[in-house]
Amino acid sequence: MEDPETPARGEKAPRIEPYSWYALGVLVIVYILNFIDRQLLTILAVDLKRDLGISDSEFGFLYGTAFGVFYALFGIPLGKLADRWTRTRLLAIGLAVWSAMTALSGLSRNFTQLGLARIGVGVGEASAGPSAYSLLSDYFPPRRRATAIAIYSAGIYLGGGVSLFIGSSIANGWNSGFAPGAHPFGLAGWQVAFLAVGLPGLLLAGWVNSLREPPRGRYDPPAHRRAPPEGSPFTAFLADLGTIVPPFTLIAAARRGSGALTANIAAAAIIAALSAGVTALLGDPVQWIALGVGSYAIFSWAASLREHDPAAFAAIWKSPSTLGVTVGYGLISFVSYANSAFGPLYAIRTFHASTDEVAIMVGGLAAAGGAAGVIAGGAMADRLSRGHDNARRVLVVIGGLAAGLLPYAVMLTTASKAVFYAMVFPTWFLLSAALGGASGTIVNIVPPQVRATATAAFLLGATMLGLALGPYTAGRLSTDFGSLKVGLVGVLAVVPIAFAALFIAWRALNRQYRAEG
Repeated sequence: MEDPETPARGEKAPRIEPYSWYALGVLVIVYILNFIDRQLLTILAVDLKRDLGISDSEFGFLYGTAFGVFYALFGIPLGKLADRWTRTRLLAIGLAVWSAMTALSGLSRNFTQLGLARIGVGVGEASAGPSAYSLLSDYFPPRRRATAIAIYSAGIYLGGGVSLFIGSSIANGWNSGFAPGAHPFGLAGWQVAFLAVGLPGLLLAGWVNSLREPPRGRYDPPAHRRAPPEGSPFTAFLADLGTIVPPFTLIAAARRGSGALTANIAAAAIIAALSAGVTALLGDPVQWIALGVGSYAIFSWAASLREHDPAAFAAIWKSPSTLGVTVGYGLISFVSYANSAFGPLYAIRTFHASTDEVAIMVGGLAAAGGAAGVIAGGAMADRLSRGHDNARRVLVVIGGLAAGLLPYAVMLTTASKAVFYAMVFPTWFLLSAALGGASGTIVNIVPPQVRATATAAFLLGATMLGLALGPYTAGRLSTDFGSLKVGLVGVLAVVPIAFAALFIAWRALNRQYRAEG
């Protein structure tokens, strides 16, 4: 196979401009803020639940499903918009939206208001991944893409760790600085924390908007490039919204013909029946209604994509490699999100550790391990692949998952608090290395014109399979069996399926590499 980066005799390999590293630094800051805004809710849970009268189930809905489903749904049309419009501008607008919604969270007075604000945060943040992945793929050549995206992805863990300290410091400082009932404007500490974290993002949006937009497909072979679609990108965006946001999905299906409308209605009926059945069996109707809406929206989008953008449909839904990596990493996220949600609480309950101690040890070690792991995984994938053997990138994902199971198992079986803390770093390092390999694989196996859309689909898998299901499953098992350990062990049931999906992706890419010589 010919490597698009392999220079002709006498020519030099493509040079990475210093500006590309500068842009990467800005995008990392954006992603750190992204996860601070996303995770801040968990740090302020105790005071927030008390002041708003929110139950554990309502809090779980706010943390996972409300945010995750809307993040996943809007990621698709925003990803397609990123394939058609100026990505730096779209990212800046998204940053302004989610920052404003984070600030508005601080003005919430009840569950409904906070729920709407969380949905807004999810919609705004849905622009980040597709835009950034696509930008970085044009700032950096294939031999450095996984490394660049891994460095960007380190913002997940840095933001998650930093949010722990920022949220608690602001809230505790505000609460201790005033006598009870004497807080300015009647704002509680948790409300001030949301305002303090959200408002600076509006200024950062201007900085992001100043970034240079790189040429699309800059480092890709000419055969992989195509002219951008004709027509207004916003008209297409509104049409894309109609293909994924109920009930406009029915109108979009009707425009494609009676057969498409019948299939759409049938899918809606089947999904509704399944949601009703699971609700009757397990309860928690809000969880399953939201998940059902998300599943129906994904079906509607895929059906529309098949007709209106066959190239994107083929790259995402007909490719065993893309599907395998998306499902495989989505199930890894199932485990990691469950651990992120309940790992600190497990340490508190099992080892009777203080919240301050857990914040420093679990939060700090997980942030360090996650950031180092995703960068190492991306760099290793780039090195092993030599820029074009993408099957080797999948081996990094498989290896990260397999190796990560050992420290994860030790964490849940040890009776020593010191051993538990010692296992936090390697667990997050190895599971995060899988993200470095998976994200680098996705951006290198799809054409540049559908890269943002494919990225949105990849993140959709991580969100719907991971965020919307992982924490809920662990919490539900913990409730049913009266043991958080059972919940955190139970989520490992999806690991064999993850290995199978990743093997399918590896086999497809390996065959493709050998066929192309």
